[in-house]
Amino acid sequence: MRPCVVVVPGGGYLENSAREAEPIAVRMLSYGFQACVLHYSTAPSCHPVALAELAQAVALVRARAGDWHIDPRAVFVAGFSAGGHLAANLGAAWDGPMLASFGFDAQTIRPDGLMLGYPVISAGSFAHTPSFKRLLGERADDDAARAAVSIERLVTDAFPPTFLFHTMTDATVPVENSILLLQALRCAGVPVEAHFFPTGRHGVSLGTEESRYADGTGVEPCVQVWPNLFRDWVRRRLTTPCIP
Repeated sequence: MRPCVVVVPGGGYLENSAREAEPIAVRMLSYGFQACVLHYSTAPSCHPVALAELAQAVALVRARAGDWHIDPRAVFVAGFSAGGHLAANLGAAWDGPMLASFGFDAQTIRPDGLMLGYPVISAGSFAHTPSFKRLLGERADDDAARAAVSIERLVTDAFPPTFLFHTMTDATVPVENSILLLQALRCAGVPVEAHFFPTGRHGVSLGTEESRYADGTGVEPCVQVWPNLFRDWVRRRLTTPCIP
């Protein structure tokens, strides 16, 4: 039985980025993990549609764990950019009333760990405003609605262990998003490993040729180490050796 990584691409809640989908899943497979990609609803769909879809995906993976050779105690969610926000939202909301109102059993939808790559986190002064406008729709200017999806304000000690990375030169989603989350996780006593790389544009994905942008940018040697670091983090999280 193997751990499974549910990959959640970014795209600003406008689309699902192909560069953060199959290339990530293939790399996870190369480590002996099982992997799948969630293509979730984006604008004009609004919160909490995508959140419910991710919860359903995690529940499905656990329900089919035997058929798919997955360890149901090792289901990880890896989200990038806005997909990182979605993954972190599940990390904050898995045991809350919103998802319970959809009929989910909390333990079936709880990620055993999160991998967040340059995530959209805060709806405050460091917000990636387009993401929150698409996520919230007509409620985008409502302070209470924004606070309810500002992840650094939602962290408790029930938040899953988290692996986090960001680049210092990200001009789209400021690195402060990850720093705010890191501070919140530390305050709540949640296990966290964080890596901040000196260079790399937003959406760097693997930082390799296989995940570069169409214009040829996005190849960042300093970032290319993160998948191996995440692999090692997963292995340390497992209570039984199930990876060859």
